[in-house]
Amino acid sequence: MRKLLASLAITLGAVGVAHADLEADADAAAGREKAQSCAACHGPNGISSAPSFPHIAGQQMTYLAKQIMDIRDGDRLVPEMVGQVDDFSDQDAWDVAAYFAQQDANVGQADPAEEALMRGQELYRAGDMAKGIPACAACHGPSGAGIHTAVYPALSGQIPQYIVSTLQDFAAGERTNDPGNMMGDIAAKMSDTDMQAVANYINGLH
Repeated sequence: MRKLLASLAITLGAVGVAHADLEADADAAAGREKAQSCAACHGPNGISSAPSFPHIAGQQMTYLAKQIMDIRDGDRLVPEMVGQVDDFSDQDAWDVAAYFAQQDANVGQADPAEEALMRGQELYRAGDMAKGIPACAACHGPSGAGIHTAVYPALSGQIPQYIVSTLQDFAAGERTNDPGNMMGDIAAKMSDTDMQAVANYINGLH
C-alpha cells in the first residue's frame, strides 16, 4: 500500500510540474470575473448552500483546475456541469481555481454521536487494514487541507452528503478521473456506514 501511495504521489507530482507555467500565471482577479456563473450553485465565495454542490472555497488550486479541465474534456461526467465550462481555456481553469483557492474555506461541524464520530476518526486517521483501507490523512493531510503539489484535494468542512455521493460514485466506477483508480479501489472496500462515518468526521476537520 505504501508503494502504491508513493507511486501515485510521484505521478500526481508530475502532473503539477506539467502545469507549472499556467499555475504560476494564474490570475485570481481574472478568475473572479470568470467565476460569476459558478455562484448560482457553489455560492458567491465558493461556499454552497445545497448538499448536491460541493464547497470549493479554499480548495487546492491544482486540484480544482484539474477538475474543471476534466469536466470540460469529458474525463469527469457531472450532469449539473454540462455546458458550464465548455468554453474555458486551460488558463481560465487556473484563474478560476486561483480565485476560489484564496477564499476562506467552510468551517463545518461533525455530528458528535460517539459511535459515528469514533469510526470516522478511525478511518480518517488510521484506515482499516483488515479491509485494505488506508488512512485518508495519508493523502489529504491531518487537518484535511490536501496536498497542493500532489493534486490531492482539501476535504475539511465539506458537505457530508457530497462526500458520501462522491465515494459511492468512485465505488460504482461512475467517477474514474482519479490517478491509478486509487479512490475507486478504496471506496469499493467501504460500506455505506463507513462512508457516512468518515464524511461526518471530515465535516468537522479544520
